[in-house]
Amino acid sequence: MRHMSQSQTSPSLTRLTAAALCAAALLAGASGCTADTTAAEEAGSGRAASDPPEPTRSGELQDAYEDVVQEVLPSVVQITTEDGLGSGVVYDDDGHIVTNAHVVGEGEEFEVLLATRQQPVPARLVTAYPQQDLAVIELTEKPDRLRPATFGDSRKVEVGQIVLAMGNPLGLSSSVTQGIVSAVGRSVSEGEGQATLGNMVQTSAAINPGNSGGALVNLSGQVIGIPTLAARDPGLGGGQAPGIGFAIPASTVTFLADQMIEHGRVVDSGRAALGVTVRTVLGDGFEPAGAALVDLTDDGPAERAGLRPGDVIVRLGGEDVTDVVSLSEALAAERPGERVELTYVRDGDRREARATLGEV
Repeated sequence: MRHMSQSQTSPSLTRLTAAALCAAALLAGASGCTADTTAAEEAGSGRAASDPPEPTRSGELQDAYEDVVQEVLPSVVQITTEDGLGSGVVYDDDGHIVTNAHVVGEGEEFEVLLATRQQPVPARLVTAYPQQDLAVIELTEKPDRLRPATFGDSRKVEVGQIVLAMGNPLGLSSSVTQGIVSAVGRSVSEGEGQATLGNMVQTSAAINPGNSGGALVNLSGQVIGIPTLAARDPGLGGGQAPGIGFAIPASTVTFLADQMIEHGRVVDSGRAALGVTVRTVLGDGFEPAGAALVDLTDDGPAERAGLRPGDVIVRLGGEDVTDVVSLSEALAAERPGERVELTYVRDGDRREARATLGEV
């Protein structure tokens, strides 16, 4: 399992790897971001149904839980790879399944256990997009009965909303946990050189190794996210911190998965870029002090803004930048085409610039 690094002010996270019996030991950071609608939320697959009302009276909750589990659990599958187990969600009637890129890893062929079958079904990789930790696989022997999940509208996800997490934690197939949406719009970094996931949904529903790629579901029976990360508390000896998990929002999933199915790759990432190669620099106290520019893309956003190699970015778009990870987190909160304020240090002088962001 890979380890995630963390920025100075961010909580550490652990990735839910595909190895279901492995103890997760990954660190990541979470920074506050806006919950503004993204381009991904305005696109998507059009699979989201009109929203039925969620139950409001306490006496309705028991029946609502049971109804949602009965409706959605048949759409959640167990994926077996060469490295272990993970979860996935049936995406359409053609046998496509969405999961996490870290679940499929480097694999090309898999076995998928459907909730409606006793024997696994073979599947192949369509494509993976590690930048957002998403992958699509396809059943090579499509069963007669498939139940695609209904994906909800991420713009309607609210803090305090009751949610259920469905997957196969630690190899325990078809498991369900319950919690609430704790926050929206989080940016979570897997560490220096690894993916930074933007606009994540934070939840208190228990998420354990093997839940990755499963379903985070509201009480209307809609998938509102794909569970991907769980928090880890170094203060507890590196044990998992209860009640802090993260899911990729449904609108991001559908926005990217539709492209992956149609084109075999992501053609429009919706992710902002500055057009730079950077490294972390340390200050006088040997603490991270900024992201130094090593190389700039010709005519890229940073070069057009007047930056040059050797400059050290210390702030972007209202977020402090102390290292490579925090710069990635700040960019994850922005959109391509937006103009952002940059603060950087050159030859000891603090300067400011405005850059129009490009796309990854």
